[in-house]
Amino acid sequence: MDELNLLRQHQHQHQHHLVVRGLGEEIDLEIGPGDDPSFPGAALVGVTPGAHDPADDHKSLLIPCSQPVAEGQPQPTPPQVEEHDGLLRLPGQTKKKKKVVKKWREEWADTYKWAYVAVHDNTSRIFCTVCKEYGRKHRRNPYGNEGSRNMQMSALEEHNNSLLHKEALRLQTASKENAQPPEIERPVYVKALSKTAASILESILKKDPHEAEFIQSIQEVVHSLEPVLVKNSQHVQILERLLEPERCFIFRVPWVDDRGEAHVNRGFRVQFSQALGPCRGGLRFHPSMTLSVAKFLAFEQTLKNALSQYKLGGAAGGSDFDPKGKSESEIMRFCQSFMDELYRYLGPDQDFPAEDVGVGPREMGYLFGQYRRLSGHFQGNFTGPKIFWSGSSFRTEATGYGLVFFARVVLADMNKELKGLRCVISGSGKIAMHVLEKLLSCEAIPVTVSDSKGYLLDTEGFDYMKYSVLRNIKAQQRSLKEYLKSYPNAKYIDDAKPWSEKCDVAFPCASQNEIDQAEALAIINSGCRVLIECSNMPCTAQAVDILRTAKVVVAPAKATAAGGVAVGELELNPEFSLMQWSVEDFENKIQDAVKQTYDRSIKAAQDYGIMKENPESLVHGANICAFLNIAQAMTDQGCV
Repeated sequence: MDELNLLRQHQHQHQHHLVVRGLGEEIDLEIGPGDDPSFPGAALVGVTPGAHDPADDHKSLLIPCSQPVAEGQPQPTPPQVEEHDGLLRLPGQTKKKKKVVKKWREEWADTYKWAYVAVHDNTSRIFCTVCKEYGRKHRRNPYGNEGSRNMQMSALEEHNNSLLHKEALRLQTASKENAQPPEIERPVYVKALSKTAASILESILKKDPHEAEFIQSIQEVVHSLEPVLVKNSQHVQILERLLEPERCFIFRVPWVDDRGEAHVNRGFRVQFSQALGPCRGGLRFHPSMTLSVAKFLAFEQTLKNALSQYKLGGAAGGSDFDPKGKSESEIMRFCQSFMDELYRYLGPDQDFPAEDVGVGPREMGYLFGQYRRLSGHFQGNFTGPKIFWSGSSFRTEATGYGLVFFARVVLADMNKELKGLRCVISGSGKIAMHVLEKLLSCEAIPVTVSDSKGYLLDTEGFDYMKYSVLRNIKAQQRSLKEYLKSYPNAKYIDDAKPWSEKCDVAFPCASQNEIDQAEALAIINSGCRVLIECSNMPCTAQAVDILRTAKVVVAPAKATAAGGVAVGELELNPEFSLMQWSVEDFENKIQDAVKQTYDRSIKAAQDYGIMKENPESLVHGANICAFLNIAQAMTDQGCV
């Protein structure tokens, strides 16, 4: 009768209360009295059998507690109970009254690192470490309750496999032992830096830990500026101010497709710095576009413009909209909706948008038309290839030609020339195609181009006839595989990049971070000794370290883009549209801009003890020269 005496001692208790348990302790993972209408109103009380056996820790007695009885009334007769499988139960109510008490076993903690146990409504539940919700918040079971332990685990595992959860879990992990807050994982490879430079980078990591592209671009510049910061401590505060963009705009872009269905995308514009003049920078329409990418592109454009002799600031922006597969009408409607918000931040003395990935003459025309309509006057402050208001017929070629001219200057300092050298090109957009065209005129041997599906290899090298075929294929938006119909001896390698092909000079023109550690090693093994960055930040930080260790000369994009920057800035000259330039004048102008940028970068490096023979001299010199130009303007203008 010990059990019944214990029951009488607790007859005024209405329900049990559980506390958070440690590993190996019992927790209630089943439904509680208030969770399922099939439970009677009587509260349940856990009663431990008199003879305790450690092997029976998972068992407990569950019987209904009688309701309180008024004073003077006779006590009701205790209910008859029966023992079954080591548990005392009321007869006839076994299934409804059954409760399962499980242990939170140590092996669960190892398997389900994303789960933890906590009390909710006086009942212990299994929670997700990321969103802090338990089973039914992720998947309600058909019985309208929490379900068994297996059911809760199944619901949370299903949630755990979702993309949203995986992304959150990548950035956030929880410690069950000491309940510490989630630890943020650094999204980028961090190099060893001096104390001052490391503190600057650390402050950026704390503020924007998830912006991997932006942090990566900052890291490269901070690494280059270490001797500058040591020489002049005032530049530390200037750099800290520079690394914070002046303005960032994020906005909604709703549009309607040809079927009448509404869609929404996200628009970005980052005006990074106006210290040297009005902002100028590209607009990119691509699904990978994020705020981090916009900030990284704006920062790179700021340094590009600062290397030039013209006075302009830097900006960038775009949208995660993908123009591929869209009709002309859909693209026009999207561009107009995009400009409905962006136009208020543009102006001849504020910001000049330009083309980038996914934005060509067609998109720039739609954007300018809506801008003109909203602003009410024709300002002509957009820059783009072959657009009637820009006055330039060479804008498309300028960047591609400038890249080849820059390679020629680099090779000349090494007592080499482009003629007869094998060149590998990634990408097949407008810049890549003009790099290919100019390489042919320099009698080099380009052997590859690529797209998102793989790369095309012609071991004999492209010539003008083959280039014409490629240009027609791209103009019709067909696959590079179509080239094999005209030249069956060529090869198209699926799901690969061209960096393992034997070459002397590499021209990465595709996208940021297209070259990782493995591909950097492939470039070295292919015999390449010069890499001309055509796209912004084409190499990961680890890949850059590998290339430098192997003494591969890397020409940074902020310097190699001098040709495109120069012509783009000339377009902003009101008198430029009246000029009649020959092809020779145009190419001479680009070559002058390229040579001046190269010389300024090498001189800046030498001023801080980095000799020309150092493979890092161009990268460090370009960063130093650009920063010093901006720093002087920021010093003159005060703390603004």
